[in-house]
Amino acid sequence: MSTSMLRLVWIYPDLLSTYGDRGNLLILAHRAESRRILTESIMVRSDRPIPREADIYLIGGGEDGPQSLAANKMIADGAVAEAASLGKVIFAVCAGYQILGESFVASGERCGGLGLLDMRSDRGETRAVGELSGKVDPRLNLPELTGFENHGGRTHLGPESSPLASVEHGIGNDGAGEGAWRDKIVGTYLHGPALARNPALADLLLAWSIGRQPSELPVLDDAWAGKLRGERLAALPST
Repeated sequence: MSTSMLRLVWIYPDLLSTYGDRGNLLILAHRAESRRILTESIMVRSDRPIPREADIYLIGGGEDGPQSLAANKMIADGAVAEAASLGKVIFAVCAGYQILGESFVASGERCGGLGLLDMRSDRGETRAVGELSGKVDPRLNLPELTGFENHGGRTHLGPESSPLASVEHGIGNDGAGEGAWRDKIVGTYLHGPALARNPALADLLLAWSIGRQPSELPVLDDAWAGKLRGERLAALPST
């Protein structure tokens, strides 16, 4: 398979880069290149403008101070909102996920988000830490979601956004749903990194970015990813 150069943008790694979230960039590039799709990976520090001409935008996790600073910079820059309006793929994790919503709480203050997902985040009474699994929204046609969560937030979705998955183990947004999506925008609390733990989700993002269906992508050997997924899912307590 061949296509034009696929541009992957990792936004503000100097502010938002915890728990190996750079792995999401590496996984997308690897799975694209394995299918002979040329990629360009662009890491944009917070003192630089975010490229307008890109195909997939990635936002990672971070602490409260960097999160609020990153949100303000993204709002002022405008590139992520513009990308969403043009139907580009956006994938965000944890603090980055909260930034996609209308608002979030950082250091005790309510902060404005990008408003790209119909949701609001606040603080929970306890911290959500540990393995999470859940059944993905059937419209996405993906296998069970798996990953590691470590966050103090709780996220409440409005009618214009859908949960990425229904929680079977863990907390996610609120103990019932995990993550959110609409159009080609996906957010999740999961680390691991998320796309290493969920290669089918990575392929969905790639397919969206090149205007294909995941079933049209050449099949890759996912034996090792399957082994990792199997081990982590098997370690969860039975219900």
